[in-house]
Amino acid sequence: MRRGRTYDTARKPRAFRFVPLWGYGVLLLYLMRRIDCRKCGVTTEVVPWADGKEHTCHAFQLFLARWARRLSWSEVATLFGIDWSVVYASVRWVVEYGLAHRDLDGVRAIGVDEIAVWTGHKYLTVVYQIDEGFRRLLWVGKERTEESFRGFFTTFGEHRAKALRFVASDMWKPYLNMIAEFAGQAIHVLDRFHIVAKVNKAVDEVRASEARELSRRGFQPVLKHTRWCFLKRPEHLTPSQSQKLSDVLRHNLRSVRAYLLKESLEVFWSYASAAHAGWYLDKWCTRALQSRLEPMKKIARTLRAHRPLILNWFRAKKEISSGSVEGMNTNAKLAIRKARGFRTYPALETALYHQLGRLPEPNFIAHRFS
Repeated sequence: MRRGRTYDTARKPRAFRFVPLWGYGVLLLYLMRRIDCRKCGVTTEVVPWADGKEHTCHAFQLFLARWARRLSWSEVATLFGIDWSVVYASVRWVVEYGLAHRDLDGVRAIGVDEIAVWTGHKYLTVVYQIDEGFRRLLWVGKERTEESFRGFFTTFGEHRAKALRFVASDMWKPYLNMIAEFAGQAIHVLDRFHIVAKVNKAVDEVRASEARELSRRGFQPVLKHTRWCFLKRPEHLTPSQSQKLSDVLRHNLRSVRAYLLKESLEVFWSYASAAHAGWYLDKWCTRALQSRLEPMKKIARTLRAHRPLILNWFRAKKEISSGSVEGMNTNAKLAIRKARGFRTYPALETALYHQLGRLPEPNFIAHRFS
């Protein structure tokens, strides 16, 4: 590679934003030269402190990106007197560097979930590394389809997928299919949080249906304002909710039977042995199927269909925490709120990687003037 011949020099210097000093904006002024390159033709010289036609120095971009981890992007823009798009471009540049230079080797446990974004049932598929002591976002994909999730394994690589020991997910069929295809050797754990959420939803369906029926038949509204009494754990109830629940449990209601089934399932998670837990789960499913409560029967059939994966929780609970996925999801929603102002998927993806990806940051080399 040889240096190109200088074609000419700009008449006016180009101003590059630099890191502010003591509250004052700092500009780097430089007369850009055009180079007559045999390969590219006439082009502007490449400078080490900025890319292309950018008017922001790399040092300032990294400075803004670090602030954007602590404040919302809008607040960073206001604080330093710049446009929101400058903050976004800075974060995007840091994220692209980090994705190109991160190390994906050594990942042994991953968690897969979806998060809702915008409106109209639009979802993202997110994959986290959930190894003990090191958790980060590995991948973000549009929608929650098999084709979307396949993109993760394509990016991750076959040899890394075969090295996975644990995978945590919910019962969404596209996730189950792709995990079985690409990481069948891993212990696949169904997330406890989602199972409990499904059982709670079934209980709430029974309660809501019975409350409407009692109201229609003119009976006393004993189930009014009882939703959270049934859904909360007993130790989290307020004194008034505990009293309300005690009063309701005296009645022979379908909602009471559903609630007692839900509470009895909590014993299942206390077992240490997968074999003993499997015995209890079978007994619970039999009771639920005999309860004549259709929502509870439906959840019992679902648990039976996924029995081996549910019992994997007992085989892996000392190695993997199902709650870590939900914890990362909470942080992901916070990251989305901090980046408020975006309207596109790339901006959303950038915000998530920037906040949760634990990406390496670029290093700078001082420019030498000849």
